[in-house]
Parts: sequence; C-alpha cells; structure tokens
Amino acid sequence: MNLFVEQHFRFYLERGKTVKIIKKINTSAAIALDSLGREVVVLGKGIGFPPVPYELEDLSVIDRTFYDVDVQHRNVIENIPVEIVQASAGIADLTEEELDTELNPNFPFTLADHLNFAVERLRNGIDLTMAISYDIRYLYPKEFQCAEKALAYLYEKTGILLPESEAVNIALHIINNEKGNVDSTKVVRDSRIIAGVDRIIEECMNMKMEKESYEYSRYVKHLMYLIRRFESDEESEVKNSMMLKTLAKEYPDIYQCAFRITNYFKNTWGYNCNNDETLYLMLHINRLLK
Repeated sequence: MNLFVEQHFRFYLERGKTVKIIKKINTSAAIALDSLGREVVVLGKGIGFPPVPYELEDLSVIDRTFYDVDVQHRNVIENIPVEIVQASAGIADLTEEELDTELNPNFPFTLADHLNFAVERLRNGIDLTMAISYDIRYLYPKEFQCAEKALAYLYEKTGILLPESEAVNIALHIINNEKGNVDSTKVVRDSRIIAGVDRIIEECMNMKMEKESYEYSRYVKHLMYLIRRFESDEESEVKNSMMLKTLAKEYPDIYQCAFRITNYFKNTWGYNCNNDETLYLMLHINRLLK
C-alpha cells in the first residue's frame, strides 16, 4: 500500500522538491499538498510543530503518507499516540499483502481509533469478549489470522499487549474495509444465525459443541452455504425425500432437532428449508455428536 507513496516522495527528494504543510493535526501529523496539489496526510516527528502553512524541504522526516483519506477520519488521530497510528498503518500493509487485497484508505485511522479505545478499556479492566468469536474464526479464517498477527505486531512495535479476544474486533474491521467484501453488520447477522442454531443443537442433543473441531468447522461452512442460498432465493432440487423419511424414523431425536432448526430459520429469519436441506442438517448434527 505504501510502497508507491514512498517512491513518490523519494522522487521529490531526489529532485529537490518540497511539500506544503497546510494544516496541523497534532505535533506528529499534518495535512500537506504534494506538487500536483493533492492533499495527503503525513506523519513524522515534529512535522506539525511549526506554524502553518509552511514548505517542508526535508522530506526524510516523513515517516508515513496517506492519500484519499476522508475528512472525518483525519481528525480521528488528533488525540491518538502516533505510535498506535504508525502500528495501524503497518497492520494495514501486512493485511493487504497477506490477503492480496486492497483495503479502504481510511482503515489505518479507524483501526487506530479502535486500538486506542481498546487500550483505554484495558487500563480500566474492561475486556469485551465477543460472543461471535468462534463464528468469525470459522467464517473468515484468513481475516482472523491477520487479526491475530495484528495483535503481535502491535505488541512488537508499541509494547501494548491486548487480550486475544480483541482479535475478533480487529477481524471485523478488516472484513468491513476489504473492498468488495460484505459489511460487518452482515457478519454479525450471520453469526447470530449460527449462534441460534448452535443453541438449538446443544439443547436438543444435550451436548456441548467442540468448536475447535474439524466437524464444527465443516458444519459452520455448511450453514454459511445454506444462508447464501436463502439470500439468493435459489430453489435447490429436492432428491432425497425418501431418505429423509427413512432417517427420521431411524434417528427421531436428530430429526426433531433438525425440524426445530428449520422452524427457527422460518420463524426468526423468514428462510424456508426443503427436505434435502433438512436431511443435510441431520447429517451434520450426527457428525457433531461423534
């Protein structure tokens, strides 16, 4: 993300170019104009200290640059320690490389704001562990892994050690800022659906799910496929009605559990399951029991 920008400023430096600092954000952050008249947020020690506007001739003092940042996000960093902003920018770089995707240019600033708030919560002894942590881990494993690496990176660069539960919040930030990805409200909605199905299975079958198991991961993926099918309104072909009747007689407890799930889909979310989908639910419930 930042390679082109760094090369851009090195090009200025080699040719004796300057940038104009037009607005102070804090002593280490400011808004500048490049030679093409484009606004850019710049970070660097003491960069916002001199009276503005002024011409910055020594571009080597610029540590980070950010183009295309929304106005409302620029002032977010005014009261955030610069090391957290720098770490957030580094996390953005690592995440884009890991996921081979482009993140929203505002991501480093919204993440910095969240991390700063998380530090404040930690100092006050507040750990907000999200109930959807397992679901995020299985629904978006790559983003969750990036979030775990982000916690390690934050500690390496700043010495700030946040709880592992914070990875869920960071993963949501990543998901919400991936271009072309679904927004976080949809992620939370999907997680609520899965949590509801989990409760039904645990109550019906008198069991506690092993959410670290391969079977649980496979079951969650099936539910996500089912939710996507519901959303698309596609009618899947029914081929196994007779098998459903046979297995319903052979495994009445599992069938009743699957039937409760289909009612939950219909009554709570407006989704209708056909016989094949009910059968697949039975198969996954049976695997979870094992």
